[in-house]
Amino acid sequence: MTRLNVSKAREEFPDVVNRAAYGKERTIISRRGRDLAAVIPIDDLRLLERLAQEEMDRIDIEAARAALAEPGENVSLERVKEELGLLAPSRKSNRRARKTK
Repeated sequence: MTRLNVSKAREEFPDVVNRAAYGKERTIISRRGRDLAAVIPIDDLRLLERLAQEEMDRIDIEAARAALAEPGENVSLERVKEELGLLAPSRKSNRRARKTK
């Protein structure tokens, strides 16, 4: 893996991009010895995004299973919305409201 400081990366940016795009090379960009960013092939980015999504999904599934395992009554989303007054009135109730006015 190549490492370049910001100044050198700026000078060589077209080459850095071409090496990532066509040579599948990863380049780390640093400033004062501290890594700041990386130029990577798009396939690597897509893989990282997919892995991150899969990890978030796994965490969500674990949380859902833990919530379902908790003692007590499971309540549907519709019931919660109804109790909080977040459900839009049904068309029937709208018609009744108009007729009674």
